[in-house]
Amino acid sequence: MVEATGRSFADWHREGLPPLLPKGAFRALFLSPEREALYARIDARFAVMLKTGALEEVAHLAARKLDPLLPAMKAHGVPALIRHVQGEITLDEAATIGGADTRHYAKRQFTWFRHQLPEFEWVRAEEARGWLEERTSS
Repeated sequence: MVEATGRSFADWHREGLPPLLPKGAFRALFLSPEREALYARIDARFAVMLKTGALEEVAHLAARKLDPLLPAMKAHGVPALIRHVQGEITLDEAATIGGADTRHYAKRQFTWFRHQLPEFEWVRAEEARGWLEERTSS
C-alpha cells in the first residue's frame, strides 16, 4: 500500500473515506426481524439441513481428518455434528448446539450493524411498509 500510494493503511483509516452520498440525501434503514421469529427460522433451517444431507456431508468431512481450524471445520454446526458422528453426543444435542451457534452468530451480526451503521434506523420487518409510507407521503 505504501509503495503504491505513499500512504500507510493507518493513514487511510485515520482519515477515513468521504461518504458515498451526501449527509441528508438519504434515509438509512435496517430491517430488523423480530428476534424470536428469527431464532425459530434458524432452528427450522438447521432441521431442514439435517434432513437434506448435512449430517452425511459432515461425516465425509470428519472422515478426511482435516485441520479443525479450517473454516469449513468451524462452520456453524459442523463441530457439534462431528462430535455426533464420533459418538460423543446425540443428534438432538448436536442440533441444539448447532442452532445455538447460529443464533449467537446472528446476535453478533446485530451488534456489529448497530456499531458500524449508527445512522441507520432500525425497523421491524412488519413495520417497514408503514415506515416507508410515513417518509414518502410528505
